[in-house]
Amino acid sequence: MLIPLSMKNCFRLLCQHKVPAAGFKSPPTHGLILQSISNDVYENLAIEDWIHDNIHLEGKPILFLWRNSPSVVIGRHQNPWQECNLHLMRQEGVRLARRKSGGGAVYHDMGNINLTFFTTKTKYDRMENLKLIVRALNAVHPQLDVQPTKKFDLLLDGQFKISGTASKIGRTAAYHHCTLLCSTNRTALSSSLKSPYCGIKSNATPSIPSAVKNLLERDSTLTCEVLMSAVAAEYAAHHQIDDHVNLINPADETMFPGINSKVKELQSWEWVYGRTPKFTVDTTFHVPYEQAHLEIQVFMGVKNGRIETCDIKAPDHWLPLEIGDKLNSSFIGSKFCPVETTLLTNVLLRTCPGDHHLHSKWYILCEKIRGIM
Repeated sequence: MLIPLSMKNCFRLLCQHKVPAAGFKSPPTHGLILQSISNDVYENLAIEDWIHDNIHLEGKPILFLWRNSPSVVIGRHQNPWQECNLHLMRQEGVRLARRKSGGGAVYHDMGNINLTFFTTKTKYDRMENLKLIVRALNAVHPQLDVQPTKKFDLLLDGQFKISGTASKIGRTAAYHHCTLLCSTNRTALSSSLKSPYCGIKSNATPSIPSAVKNLLERDSTLTCEVLMSAVAAEYAAHHQIDDHVNLINPADETMFPGINSKVKELQSWEWVYGRTPKFTVDTTFHVPYEQAHLEIQVFMGVKNGRIETCDIKAPDHWLPLEIGDKLNSSFIGSKFCPVETTLLTNVLLRTCPGDHHLHSKWYILCEKIRGIM
Protein backbone atom coordinates (compact mmCIF):
# COMPACT_ATOMS: atom_id res chain seq x y z
CA MET A 1 0.00 0.00 0.00
CA LEU A 2 1.33 3.45 -0.97
CA ILE A 3 1.02 6.15 1.68
CA PRO A 4 2.08 9.79 1.12
CA LEU A 5 4.59 10.79 3.77
CA SER A 6 3.08 14.16 4.65
CA MET A 7 4.47 14.82 8.10
CA LYS A 8 7.12 17.50 7.50
CA ASN A 9 9.18 16.85 10.60
CA CYS A 10 9.14 13.07 10.28
CA PHE A 11 12.76 12.68 9.25
CA ARG A 12 13.94 15.34 11.64
CA LEU A 13 12.39 13.30 14.41
CA LEU A 14 13.86 10.11 12.98
CA CYS A 15 17.29 11.72 13.21
CA GLN A 16 16.57 12.30 16.90
CA HIS A 17 15.67 8.62 17.26
CA LYS A 18 11.98 9.45 17.83
CA VAL A 19 9.19 8.45 15.45
CA PRO A 20 5.73 10.07 15.58
CA ALA A 21 3.15 7.32 15.37
CA ALA A 22 0.79 9.63 13.48
CA GLY A 23 3.22 9.73 10.55
CA PHE A 24 2.78 6.02 9.73
CA LYS A 25 0.19 3.32 10.17
CA SER A 26 2.70 1.68 12.47
CA PRO A 27 5.72 3.37 13.99
CA PRO A 28 8.90 2.29 12.14
CA THR A 29 10.63 0.95 15.23
CA HIS A 30 12.01 -1.98 13.21
CA GLY A 31 12.29 -0.53 9.72
CA LEU A 32 10.83 1.71 7.05
CA ILE A 33 10.00 1.41 3.35
CA LEU A 34 10.23 4.54 1.19
CA GLN A 35 9.48 5.20 -2.46
CA SER A 36 10.44 8.35 -4.37
CA ILE A 37 7.82 10.21 -6.38
CA SER A 38 10.64 11.81 -8.40
CA ASN A 39 12.25 10.40 -11.53
CA ASP A 40 15.16 12.84 -11.35
CA VAL A 41 18.43 10.93 -11.01
CA TYR A 42 20.19 13.74 -9.11
CA GLU A 43 17.37 14.11 -6.58
CA ASN A 44 17.21 10.38 -5.93
CA LEU A 45 20.97 10.04 -5.53
CA ALA A 46 20.91 13.04 -3.18
CA ILE A 47 18.26 11.40 -1.01
CA GLU A 48 20.46 8.33 -0.64
CA ASP A 49 23.26 10.41 0.80
CA TRP A 50 20.90 12.53 2.89
CA ILE A 51 19.53 9.42 4.59
CA HIS A 52 23.03 8.00 5.03
CA ASP A 53 24.29 11.24 6.58
CA ASN A 54 21.30 12.20 8.73
CA ILE A 55 19.28 9.22 9.92
CA HIS A 56 20.14 7.05 12.89
CA LEU A 57 19.68 3.51 11.55
CA GLU A 58 20.23 1.46 14.69
CA GLY A 59 17.24 -0.88 14.84
CA LYS A 60 15.56 1.04 12.01
CA PRO A 61 16.83 -0.18 8.60
CA ILE A 62 15.35 1.47 5.52
CA LEU A 63 14.47 0.21 2.05
CA PHE A 64 14.32 2.95 -0.59
CA LEU A 65 12.65 2.28 -3.96
CA TRP A 66 13.25 4.63 -6.89
CA ARG A 67 13.29 4.90 -10.68
CA ASN A 68 14.78 7.49 -13.02
CA SER A 69 14.10 8.98 -16.41
CA PRO A 70 16.79 7.93 -18.97
CA SER A 71 20.24 8.44 -17.49
CA VAL A 72 23.62 6.79 -17.08
CA VAL A 73 25.04 6.58 -13.56
CA ILE A 74 28.76 5.96 -13.27
CA GLY A 75 30.70 4.89 -10.18
CA ARG A 76 32.60 7.35 -8.04
CA HIS A 77 35.98 6.38 -9.53
CA GLN A 78 35.03 6.00 -13.20
CA ASN A 79 35.85 7.85 -16.42
CA PRO A 80 32.68 8.83 -18.32
CA TRP A 81 34.56 9.07 -21.65
CA GLN A 82 35.58 5.43 -21.25
CA GLU A 83 32.18 4.26 -20.05
CA CYS A 84 29.59 6.10 -22.16
CA ASN A 85 28.72 7.40 -25.58
CA LEU A 86 28.47 10.99 -24.38
CA HIS A 87 27.75 12.38 -27.85
CA LEU A 88 24.76 10.07 -28.29
CA MET A 89 23.54 10.75 -24.76
CA ARG A 90 23.58 14.52 -25.41
CA GLN A 91 21.59 14.00 -28.60
CA GLU A 92 19.04 11.75 -26.91
CA GLY A 93 18.73 13.78 -23.70
CA VAL A 94 20.13 10.99 -21.51
CA ARG A 95 21.56 12.48 -18.33
CA LEU A 96 24.93 11.59 -16.87
CA ALA A 97 25.39 11.30 -13.10
CA ARG A 98 28.25 10.21 -10.84
CA ARG A 99 27.20 8.50 -7.64
CA LYS A 100 29.01 8.53 -4.30
CA SER A 101 29.49 4.75 -4.29
CA GLY A 102 31.96 2.73 -6.34
CA GLY A 103 31.23 0.10 -8.96
CA GLY A 104 30.44 0.26 -12.66
CA ALA A 105 28.27 2.24 -15.05
CA VAL A 106 24.53 1.57 -15.14
CA TYR A 107 21.79 2.66 -17.53
CA HIS A 108 18.61 3.84 -15.81
CA ASP A 109 15.13 4.37 -17.17
CA MET A 110 11.62 3.81 -15.89
CA GLY A 111 11.95 0.09 -16.58
CA ASN A 112 14.94 -0.33 -14.26
CA ILE A 113 14.11 -0.44 -10.54
CA ASN A 114 16.63 0.84 -8.01
CA LEU A 115 16.64 -0.57 -4.49
CA THR A 116 18.73 0.90 -1.69
CA PHE A 117 19.14 -0.99 1.58
CA PHE A 118 20.22 1.27 4.47
CA THR A 119 21.61 -0.26 7.64
CA THR A 120 24.17 0.40 10.31
CA LYS A 121 27.70 -0.54 9.30
CA THR A 122 27.57 -3.65 11.49
CA LYS A 123 24.35 -4.88 9.84
CA TYR A 124 25.60 -4.31 6.28
CA ASP A 125 25.06 -7.55 4.31
CA ARG A 126 24.78 -7.46 0.51
CA MET A 127 24.15 -11.18 0.08
CA GLU A 128 21.27 -11.10 2.55
CA ASN A 129 19.68 -8.28 0.55
CA LEU A 130 20.08 -10.13 -2.74
CA LYS A 131 18.57 -13.29 -1.26
CA LEU A 132 15.63 -11.17 -0.07
CA ILE A 133 15.08 -9.97 -3.66
CA VAL A 134 15.26 -13.57 -4.93
CA ARG A 135 12.61 -14.62 -2.40
CA ALA A 136 10.42 -11.73 -3.54
CA LEU A 137 10.77 -12.75 -7.19
CA ASN A 138 10.00 -16.37 -6.38
CA ALA A 139 6.93 -15.31 -4.44
CA VAL A 140 5.37 -13.87 -7.62
CA HIS A 141 6.94 -16.39 -10.02
CA PRO A 142 8.02 -19.65 -8.31
CA GLN A 143 9.59 -21.05 -11.52
CA LEU A 144 11.88 -18.05 -11.98
CA ASP A 145 15.55 -19.11 -11.94
CA VAL A 146 17.38 -16.19 -10.32
CA GLN A 147 20.58 -16.64 -8.34
CA PRO A 148 23.05 -14.23 -6.66
CA THR A 149 26.70 -14.46 -7.67
CA LYS A 150 29.96 -14.05 -5.76
CA LYS A 151 30.25 -10.59 -7.36
CA PHE A 152 26.85 -9.68 -5.86
CA ASP A 153 25.00 -9.63 -9.17
CA LEU A 154 21.73 -11.42 -9.86
CA LEU A 155 21.64 -13.80 -12.83
CA LEU A 156 18.52 -14.97 -14.65
CA ASP A 157 18.71 -18.53 -16.02
CA GLY A 158 22.36 -18.66 -15.04
CA GLN A 159 23.51 -16.28 -17.78
CA PHE A 160 21.60 -12.98 -17.98
CA LYS A 161 22.44 -10.20 -15.55
CA ILE A 162 19.33 -8.54 -14.14
CA SER A 163 20.94 -6.75 -11.21
CA GLY A 164 24.27 -5.10 -10.38
CA THR A 165 25.50 -3.94 -7.00
CA ALA A 166 27.34 -0.97 -5.52
CA SER A 167 27.69 0.29 -1.97
CA LYS A 168 28.90 2.99 0.36
CA ILE A 169 30.19 2.25 3.85
CA GLY A 170 30.52 5.14 6.27
CA ARG A 171 31.77 5.39 9.82
CA THR A 172 28.54 4.11 11.38
CA ALA A 173 26.06 3.75 8.49
CA ALA A 174 26.11 1.93 5.16
CA TYR A 175 23.98 1.42 2.12
CA HIS A 176 23.87 -1.22 -0.57
CA HIS A 177 22.06 -0.30 -3.76
CA CYS A 178 21.25 -2.50 -6.71
CA THR A 179 19.16 -2.45 -9.85
CA LEU A 180 16.46 -4.80 -11.09
CA LEU A 181 15.92 -4.93 -14.85
CA CYS A 182 12.21 -5.14 -15.49
CA SER A 183 11.37 -3.49 -18.81
CA THR A 184 14.31 -1.25 -19.61
CA ASN A 185 15.06 -0.12 -23.17
CA ARG A 186 17.86 -2.57 -23.96
CA THR A 187 18.77 -0.82 -27.20
CA ALA A 188 19.30 2.47 -25.37
CA LEU A 189 21.16 0.63 -22.60
CA SER A 190 23.57 -0.96 -25.06
CA SER A 191 24.21 2.16 -27.14
CA SER A 192 24.60 4.49 -24.14
CA LEU A 193 27.14 2.21 -22.44
CA LYS A 194 29.32 1.75 -25.53
CA SER A 195 32.13 4.30 -25.64
CA PRO A 196 33.23 5.33 -29.15
CA TYR A 197 36.30 7.19 -27.87
CA CYS A 198 39.75 5.82 -28.72
CA GLY A 199 43.19 6.32 -27.22
CA ILE A 200 42.16 6.92 -23.60
CA LYS A 201 44.50 5.60 -20.91
CA SER A 202 43.38 5.76 -17.31
CA ASN A 203 43.49 3.96 -13.97
CA ALA A 204 39.76 4.59 -13.49
CA THR A 205 37.57 1.65 -12.49
CA PRO A 206 36.36 -0.08 -15.67
CA SER A 207 32.90 -1.58 -16.07
CA ILE A 208 32.56 -5.24 -17.02
CA PRO A 209 30.03 -5.73 -19.87
CA SER A 210 27.44 -8.46 -19.32
CA ALA A 211 24.59 -10.04 -21.23
CA VAL A 212 21.33 -8.67 -19.82
CA LYS A 213 17.65 -9.50 -20.02
CA ASN A 214 14.44 -7.93 -18.75
CA LEU A 215 12.25 -9.86 -16.36
CA LEU A 216 9.24 -8.69 -18.36
CA GLU A 217 10.64 -10.59 -21.36
CA ARG A 218 10.39 -13.75 -19.27
CA ASP A 219 6.88 -13.07 -18.00
CA SER A 220 4.62 -10.20 -19.09
CA THR A 221 3.05 -10.03 -15.62
CA LEU A 222 6.37 -9.02 -14.02
CA THR A 223 5.82 -5.26 -14.24
CA CYS A 224 7.76 -2.71 -12.22
CA GLU A 225 4.78 -2.17 -9.94
CA VAL A 226 4.42 -5.90 -9.27
CA LEU A 227 8.13 -6.31 -8.57
CA MET A 228 8.39 -3.29 -6.26
CA SER A 229 5.36 -4.46 -4.29
CA ALA A 230 6.85 -7.94 -4.00
CA VAL A 231 10.20 -6.67 -2.73
CA ALA A 232 8.45 -4.33 -0.27
CA ALA A 233 6.31 -7.20 1.03
CA GLU A 234 9.32 -9.49 1.47
CA TYR A 235 11.31 -6.73 3.16
CA ALA A 236 8.41 -6.07 5.54
CA ALA A 237 8.07 -9.76 6.36
CA HIS A 238 11.81 -10.12 6.96
CA HIS A 239 11.93 -7.13 9.32
CA GLN A 240 8.50 -7.81 10.85
CA ILE A 241 7.02 -4.44 9.89
CA ASP A 242 3.90 -3.38 8.01
CA ASP A 243 4.38 -3.40 4.24
CA HIS A 244 3.28 0.23 3.83
CA VAL A 245 5.35 2.05 1.21
CA ASN A 246 5.76 5.68 2.22
CA LEU A 247 5.94 8.10 -0.73
CA ILE A 248 8.52 10.87 -0.43
CA ASN A 249 9.35 13.95 -2.48
CA PRO A 250 13.16 14.32 -2.69
CA ALA A 251 12.81 17.98 -3.66
CA ASP A 252 11.11 18.88 -0.36
CA GLU A 253 13.64 21.03 1.49
CA THR A 254 11.36 21.28 4.54
CA MET A 255 11.40 17.51 4.98
CA PHE A 256 15.04 17.05 3.98
CA PRO A 257 16.93 20.17 5.10
CA GLY A 258 19.98 20.78 2.92
CA ILE A 259 18.85 18.42 0.15
CA ASN A 260 19.01 21.12 -2.55
CA SER A 261 22.71 21.70 -1.95
CA LYS A 262 23.33 17.97 -2.34
CA VAL A 263 21.39 17.96 -5.62
CA LYS A 264 23.37 20.94 -6.94
CA GLU A 265 26.65 19.22 -6.09
CA LEU A 266 25.62 16.07 -7.96
CA GLN A 267 24.52 18.14 -10.98
CA SER A 268 27.71 20.18 -11.13
CA TRP A 269 30.29 19.76 -13.88
CA GLU A 270 32.96 19.66 -11.19
CA TRP A 271 31.42 16.51 -9.67
CA VAL A 272 30.20 14.70 -12.80
CA TYR A 273 33.31 15.29 -14.94
CA GLY A 274 35.82 17.02 -12.67
CA ARG A 275 36.08 14.03 -10.32
CA THR A 276 37.30 11.79 -13.13
CA PRO A 277 40.67 10.17 -12.28
CA LYS A 278 43.59 11.59 -14.25
CA PHE A 279 43.80 10.27 -17.83
CA THR A 280 45.44 10.85 -21.20
CA VAL A 281 44.10 10.87 -24.75
CA ASP A 282 46.47 9.81 -27.52
CA THR A 283 44.72 9.60 -30.87
CA THR A 284 44.84 10.60 -34.53
CA PHE A 285 42.32 11.79 -37.07
CA HIS A 286 42.37 12.78 -40.70
CA VAL A 287 41.41 16.03 -42.41
CA PRO A 288 40.79 16.56 -46.14
CA TYR A 289 43.59 18.22 -48.11
CA GLU A 290 43.43 18.66 -51.87
CA GLN A 291 42.84 15.15 -53.26
CA ALA A 292 44.04 13.32 -50.13
CA HIS A 293 43.85 13.36 -46.33
CA LEU A 294 46.33 14.56 -43.75
CA GLU A 295 46.92 12.96 -40.36
CA ILE A 296 46.54 15.11 -37.23
CA GLN A 297 48.02 13.77 -33.98
CA VAL A 298 46.46 14.74 -30.65
CA PHE A 299 47.84 14.11 -27.18
CA MET A 300 46.13 15.55 -24.11
CA GLY A 301 46.66 15.01 -20.42
CA VAL A 302 43.51 15.62 -18.38
CA LYS A 303 43.36 16.15 -14.62
CA ASN A 304 40.21 17.04 -12.66
CA GLY A 305 38.41 17.20 -16.00
CA ARG A 306 40.67 19.98 -17.28
CA ILE A 307 43.33 19.81 -19.97
CA GLU A 308 46.72 19.86 -18.26
CA THR A 309 48.94 19.20 -21.28
CA CYS A 310 48.12 19.55 -24.96
CA ASP A 311 50.09 18.65 -28.08
CA ILE A 312 48.20 18.88 -31.37
CA LYS A 313 50.51 18.13 -34.28
CA ALA A 314 49.52 19.04 -37.84
CA PRO A 315 51.69 19.26 -40.97
CA ASP A 316 53.29 22.73 -41.15
CA HIS A 317 52.06 23.35 -44.69
CA TRP A 318 48.49 22.83 -43.51
CA LEU A 319 48.66 24.67 -40.18
CA PRO A 320 51.60 27.02 -39.51
CA LEU A 321 53.66 26.07 -36.45
CA GLU A 322 52.99 29.34 -34.60
CA ILE A 323 49.25 28.88 -35.08
CA GLY A 324 49.50 25.30 -33.78
CA ASP A 325 51.44 26.50 -30.73
CA LYS A 326 48.78 29.12 -30.04
CA LEU A 327 46.10 26.45 -30.28
CA ASN A 328 47.95 24.13 -27.88
CA SER A 329 48.57 26.82 -25.27
CA SER A 330 44.95 27.98 -25.48
CA PHE A 331 43.66 24.56 -24.50
CA ILE A 332 45.74 24.38 -21.30
CA GLY A 333 43.50 24.81 -18.27
CA SER A 334 40.24 24.54 -20.20
CA LYS A 335 37.59 21.91 -19.53
CA PHE A 336 37.75 18.71 -21.55
CA CYS A 337 34.34 19.61 -22.88
CA PRO A 338 32.85 20.21 -26.38
CA VAL A 339 31.06 23.40 -25.32
CA GLU A 340 34.25 24.95 -23.95
CA THR A 341 36.17 23.85 -27.05
CA THR A 342 33.65 25.68 -29.26
CA LEU A 343 33.94 28.84 -27.13
CA LEU A 344 37.73 28.61 -27.22
CA THR A 345 37.76 28.22 -31.00
CA ASN A 346 35.52 31.25 -31.44
CA VAL A 347 37.92 33.33 -29.34
CA LEU A 348 40.89 32.15 -31.41
CA LEU A 349 39.11 32.96 -34.66
CA ARG A 350 38.72 36.57 -33.56
CA THR A 351 42.51 36.87 -33.26
CA CYS A 352 42.83 36.39 -37.03
CA PRO A 353 39.89 38.32 -38.52
CA GLY A 354 39.40 38.00 -42.26
CA ASP A 355 41.60 34.92 -42.71
CA HIS A 356 38.83 32.66 -44.01
CA HIS A 357 41.25 29.96 -45.17
CA LEU A 358 42.64 29.63 -41.62
CA HIS A 359 39.14 29.84 -40.16
CA SER A 360 37.99 26.84 -42.17
CA LYS A 361 40.94 24.77 -40.88
CA TRP A 362 40.20 25.77 -37.29
CA TYR A 363 36.58 24.80 -37.71
CA ILE A 364 37.65 21.37 -38.99
CA LEU A 365 40.05 20.94 -36.06
CA CYS A 366 37.40 22.08 -33.62
CA GLU A 367 34.89 19.52 -34.87
CA LYS A 368 37.46 16.73 -34.74
CA ILE A 369 38.55 17.63 -31.20
CA ARG A 370 34.92 18.00 -30.07
CA GLY A 371 34.43 14.48 -31.39
CA ILE A 372 36.81 13.02 -28.80
CA MET A 373 35.00 14.78 -25.96
